[in-house]
Amino acid sequence: MGGQEHAVSITPKLGGRRITTADHVSTERVEAAQEKAAVLREALPWITRFHGQTVVIKYGGNAMVDEQLKRSFAADVALLHFVGLKPVIVHGGGPQISTLATSLGVESTFVGGLRVTDAPMMDVVRMALLGKVNPEVVSLVAEAGGPAVGVAGTDANLLQVRPATGPQGEDLGLVGEVDRVDTRYLDDLLADGFLPVIATVGRDADGVERNVNADLAAGAVAAALGASKLVYLTDVPGLYLDFGDPDKEALMSEVGVDRLAEMLDADELHTGMRPKVRSIVGAIRDGVPQAHILDGRVLHAVLIEIFTDEGVGTMVTPSVPARSGAAMARPVGGAS
Repeated sequence: MGGQEHAVSITPKLGGRRITTADHVSTERVEAAQEKAAVLREALPWITRFHGQTVVIKYGGNAMVDEQLKRSFAADVALLHFVGLKPVIVHGGGPQISTLATSLGVESTFVGGLRVTDAPMMDVVRMALLGKVNPEVVSLVAEAGGPAVGVAGTDANLLQVRPATGPQGEDLGLVGEVDRVDTRYLDDLLADGFLPVIATVGRDADGVERNVNADLAAGAVAAALGASKLVYLTDVPGLYLDFGDPDKEALMSEVGVDRLAEMLDADELHTGMRPKVRSIVGAIRDGVPQAHILDGRVLHAVLIEIFTDEGVGTMVTPSVPARSGAAMARPVGGAS
């Protein structure tokens, strides 16, 4: 460094040595670099653990519409790929579908958190998902260096569906419930080093295209692929007990699948959370070891959850959490 002498001192924060120089700017740069190195070192055990494992990420909420969050998510997924994980993105496009429907004069109606889809709405779904959202996600991941490939659920019989009904048997029109996931196309893409980005339209036994809820599709895809993790990005910090009651509501850090199923059966969940929870319960019971509900408004939420000791959001496991009889909960805004 230009022949300057370097003094060595102890940095309590990092518990190791740092290089200091007479140049204040150089010292700051070294300290910043050491901080980054420490983060990478913390991530190494997790990278090793999940190397070669499939992680299915349901991409949705504000992370799909905010420009900074979109680019951050794409770069994070590309990073997962390059450190040896096999990420698979499953996306819907609720806000984009609603915006396009409004502009075309097509009314949006929901039953139990599911969009009622008649023929005009199905046209809107195709345009929004296949014409806009999927190409955009693929493009952003590719710009970040990830070998993304756009996939429709109708490609190679990927999402095979049956007609779906609402919670009380309501007619939802051209909405599909996943019957079977044929993973052969995805298996080939992953084996060849590609990063699939799946738009959730499916085809029934009569060849009719149907709109598939992305939350439910993500769980089915994760189970079929034998994924190690199923991750949902949402617009809330996680799953709450007593949601909507400011005096009682608490964020659940960890919950067992049986307790989650009880909450679903007892109608204790907000309408928009029901498809996610339904999907998680099914995926965990079909062998997926862990599912996570994360706040997609938090930059790098996926990386924090997978590669750090702390984690964020709500984790769902096959058994009751070890430190609680039902679920670990923390007050909103409190520490875990």
